[in-house]
Amino acid sequence: MLFRSIAGELPSIPDDLSIPQFILDSQHELRPDRPHGLPWLVADKSGKTLGLDEIQRRTNALAVRLRDGFGIRHNDPVVFFSSNHIDYPICMWAVHRLLGIVTPCNPSLTVPELVQVLKLAKPKLIVSHVDCLAVAVNAAEKFGIGADRIIVLQNQDESPSTQSAFGDSKTVEHLIQEGSKSTDLIHGRRFNSGEAKTQVAFYSSSSGTTGPPKMVKISHYAFIADIILTAALNKVGRKELSPRYVPGDRCLGVLPFYHIYGLVLILHFNFFAAISVVVVSKFNFADMLHSIDRYKINSLMVVPPQVVLLSKEPIVKNYDLSHIRTVLCSAAPLAGELYDQLIKLVPQATISQAYGSTEATGVVSMTQANEKHGRQCGIMAPGIQGRVVRSDGTLAGYDEEGELHIKTPASAMGYLDNEAATKETFLDDSWMRTGDLVKIDRNDEIVVLDRVKVRGFQVAPAELEGCILDHPLVADVGVVGVPDSFSGEVPLAFVTLTPEGHKLPLSDLKGSLHKHVAENKAPFKHLRYIEVIDSIPKTPSGKLLRRDLREKGRSLVARETKL
Repeated sequence: MLFRSIAGELPSIPDDLSIPQFILDSQHELRPDRPHGLPWLVADKSGKTLGLDEIQRRTNALAVRLRDGFGIRHNDPVVFFSSNHIDYPICMWAVHRLLGIVTPCNPSLTVPELVQVLKLAKPKLIVSHVDCLAVAVNAAEKFGIGADRIIVLQNQDESPSTQSAFGDSKTVEHLIQEGSKSTDLIHGRRFNSGEAKTQVAFYSSSSGTTGPPKMVKISHYAFIADIILTAALNKVGRKELSPRYVPGDRCLGVLPFYHIYGLVLILHFNFFAAISVVVVSKFNFADMLHSIDRYKINSLMVVPPQVVLLSKEPIVKNYDLSHIRTVLCSAAPLAGELYDQLIKLVPQATISQAYGSTEATGVVSMTQANEKHGRQCGIMAPGIQGRVVRSDGTLAGYDEEGELHIKTPASAMGYLDNEAATKETFLDDSWMRTGDLVKIDRNDEIVVLDRVKVRGFQVAPAELEGCILDHPLVADVGVVGVPDSFSGEVPLAFVTLTPEGHKLPLSDLKGSLHKHVAENKAPFKHLRYIEVIDSIPKTPSGKLLRRDLREKGRSLVARETKL
């Protein structure tokens, strides 16, 4: 059977606007009025604010300098290698004003990992935070980009340095000040009807639904569509129907902007909903609590590890959380026990969960607007259809397990330079495979049964498997995710050994493998568990039987937890 959204009619979605034109320059039937004087952005520690006029000025000035000083033009990719920053959206919108392509990536990437991103995206420019500038410069040199093609975001909560450059790299602030002297106005041309569906706005990193990491091509139209669908699902601007997201609220921007969750929901959705975003550059739990108290945060958008801290850390009682009206937890399902603890912590708040992916440009489903406590991943947003496909290819009904396929106006365009993966995920009839094992219950809510996520970040098993196979003592490997109370899931590697590997003490072998992965992969990809087995289960055709490994892994972890 096919499942259709029960959330109402599909709202109108403009197909002739760029993202900054939609967010900064236009109106929409669902968009509420912004209270007078309400800032769009607030720097967490310094309290510096940016309103629409200043955002427009800074965006235009930077666009002028990116055009004139760096030659950024239509379809030129720009890599963003930065933690959260009050000027992060300014930089994005400046690139989009020129119809360039923003490529946000995790600032914890190692030099080899960043080089991999650069080879795939082929950027003309890199925007790097000063704290990770050394990695950016090193990776850029290996790729063949000079340091003069890197621009630097200084620490947002400090006064901008009078220094205009770091070595050969100019600062964003310096470029904005230079561009402000120009009288040019760059709004970007209005697209022809339908053109926003074909103009790429983002290359966003994803592990994909299968295989190694990929770059997802997201159009301006798909990005705008997901904002509108999320607003419609939450009945934004209609407080009598939904108390969640109210004009004038304050949301804590603590999740990373390079992740699709932060990019769509924390930044652009909040701007659309007339909500201020308090930008936290780096996550620290005590600082997060202080910011919630200081700014009287109404809206928290978090991931399960942060809910663990909120529920268990004793320092929480030292802070006032009474003004929190709504909590959204997404990126991985929230355990029932944690949900109950969260209700006790903020009994006045609505608590919702959501399901989505980079390939779907963010939100697919969310707790219904009139439901105070949503324990599943909610109903599909307006305009989205779903089907649950069994392993034999037949369609499942209510409460039956299978892989979720969706059809959404916010579907991405495919994967960059990867036709095979695009065909595997983005099907000919506009359906998209998610790779996630789910069921849909009789409340039309999506229940996610299986997903490899570490603190909200997708980890591609194939990527880790390739890294581990590079170890000289490993003959074969299979990586799966196993439950973890803090991270949601963590990677477990089943390995078979070479004859030389069998000669090494098990503790030394595991230590060597942990070190090998740690030296080559970002921290969120590091292995938690390693299990040596005789053979990796596979089909006759050689396909790895992950479900068998996953069940075995969960049993091992459950037994170890009991011990």
